[in-house]
Amino acid sequence: MLKAGIIGLPNVGKSTLFNAITRSHKAPAENYPFCTIEPNLGVVSVPDPRLDQLAQVVKVGTRIPTTFEFVDIAGLVKGAAHGEGLGNKFLSHIREVDALVQVVRCFEDPDIVHVAGDIDPVRDIEIVTAELVLADLETVRKRLEKIAREVKRGDKHALVEAHLLEKLGDHLNTGQPANTLGLPLAPSEKIIVHGFFLLTDKPTIYVANVTESDLAAVDTHPQVAKVRQYARAHQACDTVVVCAQLESEVADLSPEEAQDYLRELGVREPGGAALIQSTYHLLGLRTFFTFNQKEVRAWTIPAGATAIKAAGTVHSDFERGFIKAETVNWADLVKEGSVSRARETGHYRLEGRDYVVRDGDVLLFKFNV
Repeated sequence: MLKAGIIGLPNVGKSTLFNAITRSHKAPAENYPFCTIEPNLGVVSVPDPRLDQLAQVVKVGTRIPTTFEFVDIAGLVKGAAHGEGLGNKFLSHIREVDALVQVVRCFEDPDIVHVAGDIDPVRDIEIVTAELVLADLETVRKRLEKIAREVKRGDKHALVEAHLLEKLGDHLNTGQPANTLGLPLAPSEKIIVHGFFLLTDKPTIYVANVTESDLAAVDTHPQVAKVRQYARAHQACDTVVVCAQLESEVADLSPEEAQDYLRELGVREPGGAALIQSTYHLLGLRTFFTFNQKEVRAWTIPAGATAIKAAGTVHSDFERGFIKAETVNWADLVKEGSVSRARETGHYRLEGRDYVVRDGDVLLFKFNV
């Protein structure tokens, strides 16, 4: 299962947010730096309104969402790449995840200490980015040293590696993360770069953590605007706005109670759901659906997965004996109102093993073992 790591400076709301979206209390969330030391792992259900609509059409009561994992990682401080704070331990935890969710503090609170003394979200992002870049530069240096003999001998693979490492090193030396290199890479070169396990090569999303009172007017919030502008300009990535404290307060409420509470605050929906969905897509994950007489269920596949691989996600026998996948788009099925009507109107079709499954496909596998 792919993992997204929640990172950021100490005391920005990482553990509070982690506890809320995983509906757990695994991570200590105290008002002092490094209250989290060992990473905390939690499974989150992906909110998907399509499940409810499909359940109404196929007339079943049980809905099973898809899931993935979040990891709450200890706060980073300036100098981490040289051992400050939790140093290398922190960086090793980041190396083990597949995408980064960087929480940035956009709220004032005199009772919660900020390690840098004041609120400046762009400075905070740049501190984290600089430490990850420095760690990657060290990785590049060590790798070049390791392959130096093969390069001298003219080994073709080593020469390709050295060329890529030198390009990455030059780029990292400008302070920019590896995933913004912009160098056109062949598929084989992408595999090589991925094998370097660079921290800044991971897909990233930013989370602007605001106060409860700011949620109704985030579009005019000056600190949120700074984070959004930085994210677009430097990473071409999304920014999700949340109030981690509010997410924590509504996490233990029933859906009805949570909606009533949010309505009183003038908030349509909590940011936690948007964060989960955005991170799910950031990880390169997509959803297809199946149903039977008892349930409708969401399944996770990587983007670009074929029908036969989707079949194997459900059961190994489905993949081994795959014949065809009876396929309909979820929206077409909901629009027609029943399976029989969707078939009559030609929305169902048979797809072969190499069909690339689309997000939102509803699949019925034909197999024989």
